Amino acid sequence: MKKMILMVAVVLLIAGNAVAQGTAWVVPAKDKTMKASVDMKDASVIADGKEIWAKQCKACHGSKGLGDGPKGAMLKTNPGDFTTAKFQGQTDGELYYKTTYGFDEMPSYEKKVPSAADRWALVAYMRTLKK
Repeated sequence: MKKMILMVAVVLLIAGNAVAQGTAWVVPAKDKTMKASVDMKDASVIADGKEIWAKQCKACHGSKGLGDGPKGAMLKTNPGDFTTAKFQGQTDGELYYKTTYGFDEMPSYEKKVPSAADRWALVAYMRTLKK
């Protein structure tokens, strides 16, 4: 009986790890290298991104990108800290893809922010959140 319980526990552990590994946010290689259609250093682009952030992102990700927005606390998954080196180490293409298509609790913003230039402006603003 003990062997059966141990065997079931091992199977559940392995299955749980497989499921957890299958839920990674994978960005296609072609999208990782995508280049912005706007000047990411332009102050007006960054200002546009900040304005969109305040309307669309702040509730979950917080005003400074720390993942401490009021709606973020209600999520099952942590909305992330955009100021970290790990987050900032992603390519612009990765951030654009994730913003556009979403994953799991992160919704797609393809329809909420229909302009590709505006989604790129969000990425430009995200770059200002680094420590």
